[in-house]
Amino acid sequence: MKNVSTIGLDLAKHVFQAHGADKSGAVVFRKKLRRQQVLPFFATLPPCTVAMEACAGSHYWGREIGKLGHSIKLIAPAYVKPFVKRQKNDASDAEAISEAAQRPTMRFVSVKSEEAQAAAIVFRTRDLLVRQRTQTINALRGHLAEFGMIIAKGPQHLSKLIAMVGDPTSHLPEAARSILALLVEQLRALEERVTRLDREIAGRAKEDKVARRLMTIPGIGVVTAVALAALAPSPETFKRGRDFAAWLGLTPLQRSTGGKERLGRTSRMGERTLRRLLIIGASSVAAWTARKGALAGSWLDRMLRRKPPMLVRVALANKMARVAWALLANGGVYRTPIVAA
Repeated sequence: MKNVSTIGLDLAKHVFQAHGADKSGAVVFRKKLRRQQVLPFFATLPPCTVAMEACAGSHYWGREIGKLGHSIKLIAPAYVKPFVKRQKNDASDAEAISEAAQRPTMRFVSVKSEEAQAAAIVFRTRDLLVRQRTQTINALRGHLAEFGMIIAKGPQHLSKLIAMVGDPTSHLPEAARSILALLVEQLRALEERVTRLDREIAGRAKEDKVARRLMTIPGIGVVTAVALAALAPSPETFKRGRDFAAWLGLTPLQRSTGGKERLGRTSRMGERTLRRLLIIGASSVAAWTARKGALAGSWLDRMLRRKPPMLVRVALANKMARVAWALLANGGVYRTPIVAA
């Protein structure tokens, strides 16, 4: 055990697998651990590097094992998979984690604090409630369509849906009306909860100096600013804004070979909540610009003239991500660029 340098730990609910290796990569031990045995086991080991796949529980174990004096490295599962040899089991997974952690060019995920994880819950919960609200609206629209009652898409038409269900003069059968009333009650409850979370996020934005600076960027509002401050890794994790945009999945996939560059669809890697919020913000900026007109000669004006609308939105979201990283890394507020005459 004294020779162990790197330990790959395959996490689970109850039975964990540890793979210890020395500095040369030779196997020192392979050991199964019950959940209650994990911390006592690592407490007996000399300080070493403990690597795990980045997942929901890895940050908790990273904090707890780190308190025992060990160095923690979290690796994205996609980067561990190439090191798995033949069979897929806990032992081979732990070995693959250990080998991946020893690669000099491997990229690692920072361990989140409890405060950072707690700050993210409000956005996860809001996303869940918004999805449930959308599902309920779609269900209500579908059921009403069966009786020839058609309403346009979008939450802005929600009041018309509710009015149709509650209108006693409509030709909606009473047997259906009483059941659809349950969906209306569900919609009202979801709307109230989403509004409550929005007030919580707005309150955080007022108290957070970083969020207030991010809100100076066009297209970044209260929700996106607080989400960036809460969910984005430390800006020191990335060398430049381009790396941050790539981490968010706002860059195209490459299929280049033989010196020929081939770019595919957007990669969609990284934090999906931030990516979605940035694209929504970029869509609002692009729509407003299309109505009011962009500044002649500006980047957005040239893009809107030459490129498809969705491509412009993603490109603008990429640009917003780079600017957000610059503000997070260097401080300051957004300043509108001056267009050359």
